[in-house]
Amino acid sequence: MTDIPAGAPAWVDLVTTDLPGAAGFYAPLFGWAVAEADRQPPADAHLVFHQQGRPVAGAGRGAGPHGPAWVPYLAADDAEETCRRVTAAGGRVLTEPVDVPGSRRTALVADPAGAPFGVWQSLGMPGAEVFDVPGSLTWAELTTREWDRAKEFYGSVFGWTADDQPMGPITYTTWQREGRPVAGMMPMIGEDWGDLPSHWMVYFAVTDTDSVAAEALRLGATLAVQPTDLARGRFAVLTDPQGAFFSILGTTPP
Repeated sequence: MTDIPAGAPAWVDLVTTDLPGAAGFYAPLFGWAVAEADRQPPADAHLVFHQQGRPVAGAGRGAGPHGPAWVPYLAADDAEETCRRVTAAGGRVLTEPVDVPGSRRTALVADPAGAPFGVWQSLGMPGAEVFDVPGSLTWAELTTREWDRAKEFYGSVFGWTADDQPMGPITYTTWQREGRPVAGMMPMIGEDWGDLPSHWMVYFAVTDTDSVAAEALRLGATLAVQPTDLARGRFAVLTDPQGAFFSILGTTPP
């Protein structure tokens, strides 16, 4: 992939307290090759994960607003202007735009409910070079307690429109931009969510959800949601050994 339209997920980065430990977990789980990348202040190191010889995700040492976490980055034509729209719509800029020369200009922001995400302006690197194949990002989903406000916010910042569809007792939203689905939204309704804050969930494609979930457990993960069939496929939610949530999504077995 060489052209990622503005408003679409461009990249996903792991913020973790144990960079070698994270690499030792995800590399065998997804078959990723690991390479050191440019140093990014204020982090003292950054890794890039490759699938099929192409960059698909990154990881840096640090502490996110809610601890270790996977953070999606949404493509932007102009990082500064996008940050201005974020604050105008009620969000916050957590880190101001920073350049990695010849690669990208990025910022970390949060929506009005506090869910953090990144802004990615290409300076030569559009983002990940492969999506929707095993071991790469296949979906990003906002999980929030303020779904109506989220519709206003993301519509204002990225021009997204909300396609609402019933899914059991809740209404699931597929975000659309120029008629194309770009992400989803799950409302946090009921007591099962506990005190979990609003957040973005990332989904990595796999060939066999059950076997990858079992391997993740062997490598030290914990299972948050057991493998479950949905219309999009069979998914599971896991927590890596450092505490970052992520989901895997495979085909539904016959």
